Amino acid sequence: MQRILSLGTLALIGWLGYTFLQGGGLEHIATQSGASQQNSPQAGTQYRSPGNWNAPPTDSSPYQPASTGNNGAIQPPGQPNSGPVIRIASFNVQALGNTKAGKQHVMVRLADIIRKFDIVAIQEIRSSNDYLVPNFVQLVNNPGGNFPQRRYDHIIGPRVGRTTNQEQFLYLFDTERIEVDRQSVYTISDPDDLLFAEPLVATFTTRGVHPDEAFTFTVVNNRTDPVKVNDELDALAEVYRVVRRSARQEDDVILVGDFHSDDRHLYRLGQMPGIFPTIAGVWTNTRQDNQYDNLIIHQPSTTEYTGRSGVFDVMRNYNLTEQQALEISDHFPVWAEFSVYERDYQGRVANRRLEGTRR
Repeated sequence: MQRILSLGTLALIGWLGYTFLQGGGLEHIATQSGASQQNSPQAGTQYRSPGNWNAPPTDSSPYQPASTGNNGAIQPPGQPNSGPVIRIASFNVQALGNTKAGKQHVMVRLADIIRKFDIVAIQEIRSSNDYLVPNFVQLVNNPGGNFPQRRYDHIIGPRVGRTTNQEQFLYLFDTERIEVDRQSVYTISDPDDLLFAEPLVATFTTRGVHPDEAFTFTVVNNRTDPVKVNDELDALAEVYRVVRRSARQEDDVILVGDFHSDDRHLYRLGQMPGIFPTIAGVWTNTRQDNQYDNLIIHQPSTTEYTGRSGVFDVMRNYNLTEQQALEISDHFPVWAEFSVYERDYQGRVANRRLEGTRR
């Protein structure tokens, strides 16, 4: 049950949030680092058997398990998206390593999930095998049967984390609809060890529209430590502020991942002016008893957000039992929809060529 705050307390929180967004804190938390930027295998090669993954590729009302947005019945895309919007997803794949990769039925299902979105930010890649991800991208692009070949590429970060069981953050994106600025890719620098796993940052642009009108945005891919989630959410507020104030001056920053907290308990991050969780009031885990995952935007800036978002219910969409779905992950993917066109603060299509500036 949320406490009833006085007007004075509310004003103080608003002032602190504004001050925090404008400056102060760990100015050097976001610096360039060597994220691995690998190209996907060439199309035409075949999916390798599971035994060959080491080979190189040729408190208020209770939550309900429903989608959010303007319409509670919104469903995520069943077919590859081709309209004037893109769908960005976040998916904690729960310890994707050699053991999970050895289950062909799981990997085929994971690949099918990826193909439903234009960009997927993935957490918990846990393997010392450098060929696991390229082979998985190959499976995404070459599903076999009567499915058309796709052209997904990927960006994978370095192994991060405090324990010996480190993980990598991953972006998969449809190259026919999205391109990445590879010079923009970096891992957050965390010299004071405030974060369990340093987030991976990358800037993307939509394709298929005039470059001067294409939506350009930066994604910050993260997973918090569930033991110190409050402290990490406070640190993520600083990460978000610094990424927005970086040399790129990109105001469309989308913070995604596994927050280990619901939209009502984001602590310092949730107190920042304009911060808006696109996933609200729904479960995001497979057991349907917690909300962990989200895509968070600065609502006044990111007018490209269409208001449509939700949770991709793996059990219902594939007619699986809970146990079968847990083989894939203990999380469901979450997604949000955005216009392919860059928009100004009034929601009008912005032409950078005419304006001479991005906004």
